[in-house]
Amino acid sequence: MPNKNDLVYLNALNIINGVGPQKMRKLMVFFNSPQEIWTASLATLSQSGVGESLAGKIVEQRAGIDPESEWLKMEKENIQMITETDERYPLLLKEIPTAPYILYMKGEMDLNAPMISIVGSRKFTDYGSRVAYSFAKDLAKAGITVISGMAYGIDSIAHRGALDGGGKTIAVLGDSLDDKNIYPTSNLNLSREISANGCLLSDYPIETPAGIPGNFPARNRIVAGLSMGTLIVEAGEKSGTLITANLALEFNRDVFAVPGPIFSSQSLGTNDLIKKGAKAVTSIRDILEELCLEEKEEKSLAPTRIPDTKEEEALLHILSSDPLHIDNISKVSKLGTATVASTLAMMEIKGWVRNIGGQNYILC
Repeated sequence: MPNKNDLVYLNALNIINGVGPQKMRKLMVFFNSPQEIWTASLATLSQSGVGESLAGKIVEQRAGIDPESEWLKMEKENIQMITETDERYPLLLKEIPTAPYILYMKGEMDLNAPMISIVGSRKFTDYGSRVAYSFAKDLAKAGITVISGMAYGIDSIAHRGALDGGGKTIAVLGDSLDDKNIYPTSNLNLSREISANGCLLSDYPIETPAGIPGNFPARNRIVAGLSMGTLIVEAGEKSGTLITANLALEFNRDVFAVPGPIFSSQSLGTNDLIKKGAKAVTSIRDILEELCLEEKEEKSLAPTRIPDTKEEEALLHILSSDPLHIDNISKVSKLGTATVASTLAMMEIKGWVRNIGGQNYILC
């Protein structure tokens, strides 16, 4: 993990136009430290392999950048910085060929937790809204982190569903994470909820405004790269949402699509994806089975049972979804039949067990 001094100068370098992930890696291989890059001469920078043009930009633009001041701006906004050498850097994202060297994060989140991205059209229908909300909420309840881009429409609805499901959600932005540049501005409050129950992510330094050409397609690579799979809820024939789907395929990730009405223009893209091989899904179970995450869902949906007596605790360890006769329960638990019967009766009142007939009991 880089020390603070390294982070201060890496952030400053990231502000310079043209110093993208690949150039940053070349510089870091050639020089001993980010500070050495910052103070290097034009000739030395040119020898690093980034080219004379970029070397000239670094020398020219760094004169107007105060690394410490830029770092303080980040701290004031509670923005953290994660580099690819940081143990917090997401492993799945490292696999993609265009992985960012630097990530900015607002909030606290395990970036290696199981994640599914949900994306869709800004011009959503009532059907799309209900589907996005329902899938996101159910995934959150199953312990899966929901990723989206916090754009107006399906993205924002997916974040809301995850929050209402009591789970974690990540918004990947095509601008910086400071409040002034949150886009759309109507989502400022939503962004604060997300950072309190997950995080905001970006690879753009502070004070990067929204709307810069190319930023949103570049943002989509992070959405797709972080995810085990991407769910497309609604997309028109030429929707920008399809960029994320194509990136997911390029990164060898699963793509799921919700079938839509054949007469809806907002379902043309999703239905076409299914024709081309995307997995059609109608519930989160379709996704979890494909990604071998069913066990996680079962654990998350299992009711919490806190036994009031040692007898209840003993029976909870014995019972399962397979029927077990009261005599066998008594034998295994080494409790008397009368004790087992009264304990089962109390557990049945609590909704923990069920008598399916013939004194055979299962765990609910």
